[in-house]
Amino acid sequence: MVVAEDMNSSHAKLECFEDGHKQFDTIRVNLGFNGLAWGLGVIDLQKKIAPNLIKKEGDKRAPAGIFSLTKAFGYSQMSDTKLPYLHATKSLICVDDVNAATYNKIVTLQGNEKSFEYMKRSDDLYKYGVVVGHNIEAKRGYGSCIFLHIQRAEGSPTLGCTSMKESDIRKIVKWLDKDKNPILIQIPQQEAKEVLKRYPALKSSSLLKD
Repeated sequence: MVVAEDMNSSHAKLECFEDGHKQFDTIRVNLGFNGLAWGLGVIDLQKKIAPNLIKKEGDKRAPAGIFSLTKAFGYSQMSDTKLPYLHATKSLICVDDVNAATYNKIVTLQGNEKSFEYMKRSDDLYKYGVVVGHNIEAKRGYGSCIFLHIQRAEGSPTLGCTSMKESDIRKIVKWLDKDKNPILIQIPQQEAKEVLKRYPALKSSSLLKD
């Protein structure tokens, strides 16, 4: 669960829960340069704050809402994660071309893609990461290629993902388990009461208190 001060915050705090129990110390994370915008997830929250601020391609905002965590990825060929794992080879890409049939999909490079990003970068940002199930139906222009990944630098905002220290994302990748249907709750603090109504087991969270 990631909670930001408001929709325009580019930084937030993250807590991990399983069966109502907090798993790790609170983690500091980075959001988009422009903060948050409401994304397309698995559950539609009652958006009391900025209901018309909707996630769009290129807006430099991380998606707010509730999303599935579908896969892990990384530069190593093998991983000890309990999520489905993608080995980020030099030919693996995520397509952000809104007109492509493979928009918001991670696929093998064919050579005719107009806009995409490599999953194996020249830096370590994607050395460990998790795919966030935002806009799974690939609604054109509503945002693509959203991940949890390693931060570029301490406190450095992203183009729309959620980033953190390498040691923190490694803990999360190892802990997540597909059989437990993991989700990401990512909200501004003003939506805390709405989340608590849906997930009362999170009542011990320090991030959801007024």
